[in-house]
Amino acid sequence: MAHDHSRTFKDDDFQYGYEIALGAEYHRRADAGEVAVTAGRIKNGDRESWVREWLALADSVATSGRDAANAGHEVSGVAYLRRAATYYSTALYAIAGTEEAENKLDIWRRGRSCWEQVVDLMGAERVEIPYEGTTLPGFFFRAADAAPGEQRPLVVLNNGSDGATSSMWSDGGAGAGERGYHWLAFDGPGQQAALFEQGLFFRPDWEAVLTPVVDAMTARDDVDSDRLAVIGISQGGFWVPRALCFEHRFAAAVADPGVVDVGTSWRAPLPKSMVKHLEAGEKDKFDKEMALGEKFSKSTRAVLEFRGEPFGIQSGSRYDLYEAIAPYALGDEVQQIDTPLLITEPEGEQFWPGQSQELLDRISGEKELVRFSAAEGGGRHCEPMARGLRDARIYDWLDGYLR
Repeated sequence: MAHDHSRTFKDDDFQYGYEIALGAEYHRRADAGEVAVTAGRIKNGDRESWVREWLALADSVATSGRDAANAGHEVSGVAYLRRAATYYSTALYAIAGTEEAENKLDIWRRGRSCWEQVVDLMGAERVEIPYEGTTLPGFFFRAADAAPGEQRPLVVLNNGSDGATSSMWSDGGAGAGERGYHWLAFDGPGQQAALFEQGLFFRPDWEAVLTPVVDAMTARDDVDSDRLAVIGISQGGFWVPRALCFEHRFAAAVADPGVVDVGTSWRAPLPKSMVKHLEAGEKDKFDKEMALGEKFSKSTRAVLEFRGEPFGIQSGSRYDLYEAIAPYALGDEVQQIDTPLLITEPEGEQFWPGQSQELLDRISGEKELVRFSAAEGGGRHCEPMARGLRDARIYDWLDGYLR
């Protein structure tokens, strides 16, 4: 493969993390100069240097943000703190297996605190969504031109497996607000505060999560309950279609991308022999081979622990971890989806290739596939470098159901 001169990092994980940070610039969740100079200090493939450099930037920008806010410069304060939240989450992106890993919760809290200050400074609303004897944290933003209490359509942003809640700002939140829609970001079980502060883990039956969200939102006077939309981002591209099989109150929905079986991205890197052990239920053989692999690769172990945490399985049998992921797959229930669904298909989708088309083929209701090409800058999982293009294509479609 010829060297791609447009790449900053040879390590593909680093390159993707960098693209996410750089793409955040479109909605002012990052500054291109800050991102570029920080990336320039990072040694390719060196996780310690990745975490160290992003953390240094995050701490510095957060301090500037608090100083600005305290001095009465609220616009500057919001801008700094919104960027700092991005940089903290970028540091966390590669924290597994590093010396800073033991400080993960503290680093997460620093980023969360920046986001919550942004919410408060902008006059948005923190909400608590009743859920199974507890509540889920949410953030309700009014449309940019809406008067307090004015009823508008609502766009719900459904996060994926490990993105910061603050990233929902550029994953559709800002785009919704600009177009005259209210929007909501929330932490479901296994996500962000629900995981780190409440100890709630992922579940495959996401209707148990999204239905309480809809209940809480339709109870509000300022939400037009006939015009609700939901955008599922990353692993949310599995959860949202799953929930839509049972929750029929959304006027329209988006899966970015479509995900039929979450586990394929876990099984793809495994040697064929290990996949056979999984399929045959050979737990001891699978665990033995996995233990051997982890002995030679510390990063494999670290990444599995990091990715297993929201499923509630960090240590013990790796076979059990893979088994826990198995139910995260769509079955015949997709025939019950009657909500119009837009599915994105970015070229070069690296986690669930081909699944957007597969989901489209399995749905019988109103549906559409929207492609993003690498040539237009829209390639890769969740189109990280094409936020403006993504907003336009998603919202120009959603407008037909929400206006």
